[in-house]
Amino acid sequence: MIRLRCMTFPFLLSSLLTTSAFADTSARTQYPIVLAHGMGGFDHLFGVVDYFYGVSTTLRKAGAEVYVTRVSSFNETELRGEQLLAQVEYIVAVSGAEKVNLIGHSHGGLDVRYVAAMRPDLVASVTTVATPHGGAEIADYLRSHIVEGSFSEEVLSFFADSLGTVLQLLTGHDSPEDAIAGVNSLTTERIAAFNALYPNGVPTDYCEDGADEVDGIRYFSWSGASPVTNLFDVSDPYFKLASFFSSEKNDGFVGKCSSHFGWVIRDDYRMNHGDEVNQVLGLTSWFESNPKTVFKNHATRLKNLGL
Repeated sequence: MIRLRCMTFPFLLSSLLTTSAFADTSARTQYPIVLAHGMGGFDHLFGVVDYFYGVSTTLRKAGAEVYVTRVSSFNETELRGEQLLAQVEYIVAVSGAEKVNLIGHSHGGLDVRYVAAMRPDLVASVTTVATPHGGAEIADYLRSHIVEGSFSEEVLSFFADSLGTVLQLLTGHDSPEDAIAGVNSLTTERIAAFNALYPNGVPTDYCEDGADEVDGIRYFSWSGASPVTNLFDVSDPYFKLASFFSSEKNDGFVGKCSSHFGWVIRDDYRMNHGDEVNQVLGLTSWFESNPKTVFKNHATRLKNLGL
């Protein structure tokens, strides 16, 4: 027995050092990180495939407390924002944290801005990833070429709403879907009205940075600007096609200048709109930082700022 104890002690000491002294805490922010998906998004498909593919796992391995949220795949910003707000209030309650760090991709960036405007007391920082703060030109095109109440609008609404319903079945959630309301929310006109109501972090001049701190909340953004990045990614041709609707360099959906908000970390990653959340299934550019690393580095940035 004595010999066994002598042999066990170094092993226990080694395990203790491995799990504590040498554990990665580079992303251990003061406040939890909350991830919010974009239009057509989800949290987990089949309980296996994440929207933020591998991002939450990477952050947790680096010490972060991470929550992944789920709102309507297709609907207006205010409704999605209210859904997200309810989840943020729940996260604060169950985690015991005073605030959270919100990170939203695409339409999710507008959702997190809405939450910050409604409950600034619960928000430490807002980060948007490829969010069209200046409007999405493809949404403008769809809205101007699909007459309200027309057959084409009904077709678009039917297929997109059906996709939202399918996503609900695959994720186990039940949320109202309205594709037309979602498209309307991303038009230049509607986003200009949204910005007038919730201006914090929005650049005064187009393509400039916005204020990086307002009333104690920090604001950040980043985006890609390359529609095609990996020949093995089946989504790249669709992003390339969609990119022709934008008059400025873009990620396939969102113009680089339109994505500017708060402290602009970068607007020219070699990423398309899917790559920014490590989709599809991690097939991103071989010549750019891994998207998971970009998220981890940002968590380190938040940590170093005391957030």
